[in-house]
Amino acid sequence: MALSLSIIIPAYNEATRIGKSLHTILDYLGEQPGRGELIVVDDGSLDETAKVSEEIFASRDAGGRVEARVIRVEPNRGKGHAVRVGLLAARAPIALFSDADLSTPITETPKVVEPIRAGQYDVVFGSRALDRKLIGVHQPWRREQSGRVFNRVMRMLTGLPFWDTQCGFKAFRMDVCRPVIEGALIDRFGFDVELLHVAHCAGLRLFERAVRWDDVEGSKVSFRTGLDGFGELRLIRRNWKQGRYDEAIRRAREIASHADARAPLHAPDAAPLESDVSPELAGQRI
Repeated sequence: MALSLSIIIPAYNEATRIGKSLHTILDYLGEQPGRGELIVVDDGSLDETAKVSEEIFASRDAGGRVEARVIRVEPNRGKGHAVRVGLLAARAPIALFSDADLSTPITETPKVVEPIRAGQYDVVFGSRALDRKLIGVHQPWRREQSGRVFNRVMRMLTGLPFWDTQCGFKAFRMDVCRPVIEGALIDRFGFDVELLHVAHCAGLRLFERAVRWDDVEGSKVSFRTGLDGFGELRLIRRNWKQGRYDEAIRRAREIASHADARAPLHAPDAAPLESDVSPELAGQRI
């Protein structure tokens, strides 16, 4: 039986909490009708993230329904690089990457995978902004506000019409998205925006979907990381103007079928409620 879904978990110094997440994902994949693949990409961790993951995989008998492995990256390069390594190693036709803390529950997987499986979209990604009632535990107020400012700047610099590019829960149709992933250049905070921007420029079908989400203590995103993200937005714009994504865009367009091109582009699940949008974003709906 062929693999139907690959799940990628980028991990850096997650030894103390990745175990619970991996057991949860293995249980979930084992209950699905097709065979699944689980890949942990250890991004140069200083703790025993890789060892803990390998021991869990060795101890679990999935009856041949789940293939699980660890890819070690040395030295630490950043989440974006780890995600790319995992996606490009995935062997299923659809690949999903999720944060190691499962801030979006793995049971939300059908929301982002089924539209791709049905042939409707090429990239489907989770969003916290479309329906904030689905957020169980919010981030600290300053983190939420900085995220909104980041989104506003992102929309201005890239032209992307989305409300949340940073939720770590994104699924890809790998045949058409592989050139996009191979052509990405950002290793850290801005990699999500870069992938979506290049896919957008290639005319792929993108869908922003509201998902459940809870803030989990131990985030690797610091204030400095957020500041670096604004610089990476400018870098993405500069790369695009200099033609550094042209080859990836050309290859993705060649792979995409004529039937794909007839589908509507960039369909949001819904516009966020006015009360959920910060005042500076009001009136910017696309």
